[in-house]
Amino acid sequence: MKIGLIQQTCNDSITHNRQKLAESIKVLAGKGAQLVCLQELHDSQYFCQTEDTDCFRYAQPIPGKATDFYSKVARENGVVLVTSLFERRAAGLYHNTAVVFEQDGSIAGIHRKMHIPDDPAYYEKFYFTPGDLGFHPIQTSLGKLGLQVCWDQWYPEGARLMALQGADILIYPTAIGYESSDTKEEQQRQRDAWMTIQRSHAIANGLPVVAVNRVGLEPDPSGQTGGIQFWGSSFVAGQQGELLFEASQTEEVAAVVDVDLHRTESVRQWWPFLRDRRIDAYQDLTCRFIDAPTPSN
Repeated sequence: MKIGLIQQTCNDSITHNRQKLAESIKVLAGKGAQLVCLQELHDSQYFCQTEDTDCFRYAQPIPGKATDFYSKVARENGVVLVTSLFERRAAGLYHNTAVVFEQDGSIAGIHRKMHIPDDPAYYEKFYFTPGDLGFHPIQTSLGKLGLQVCWDQWYPEGARLMALQGADILIYPTAIGYESSDTKEEQQRQRDAWMTIQRSHAIANGLPVVAVNRVGLEPDPSGQTGGIQFWGSSFVAGQQGELLFEASQTEEVAAVVDVDLHRTESVRQWWPFLRDRRIDAYQDLTCRFIDAPTPSN
């Protein structure tokens, strides 16, 4: 499969950001891309740096004007398109939602972000209700896409559940970067950890992984922090965690990467993790935490 990914900066104009993406998608389709993956919340700047009710203006119903736009782009370019939108489900009910469009522009499915962070400069719980659709691959003409969003990428459970339902690939639209007060060493540790955890999902499940991140500095509107320097580094890993592609940490990138989905069968024969799972011994994974037993007298 030829996979296109777009890592770009965003400004405060939704129209500008969409047109910029549409132009890049057209270029990638011209280079043979069959599947194109976009970064998290690509229509706007990352508004979650502050808690501001005015930012709810970015939310759109699904279907709605945003999906109409990307539906047309997917159809005109004949690609399966992975987008990331701020969904207005009802008054006072919003989700961080990834939408997949088929080559004919129809909506193949959605994934509502399941894990919602609440950290300095990432105040997502103010905006997003945790997803209620679970972890289920989205069937497309190119195969089953195991789609999750950003903070979801740190949890092995979601990746495993996607694999157990026949996902052909794991995809993570992302918005993550450096906090200006962190040391260079700490910044490097965080970026390395981000790549390592997702490459581990590839290895543990024998599946390719695509992670598409934002890039560039986005100021904190409140002025309380130095803003977020998104670290780019969008990448594609193969079934053994090997890096097939890694983007710049600082520059915009639109690239097409060849991924051999047929290797999954061979890799899983060499490393039969699914065969050897002790499904009879994992019941406690549904616990929040397992306290040590109280010693008996």
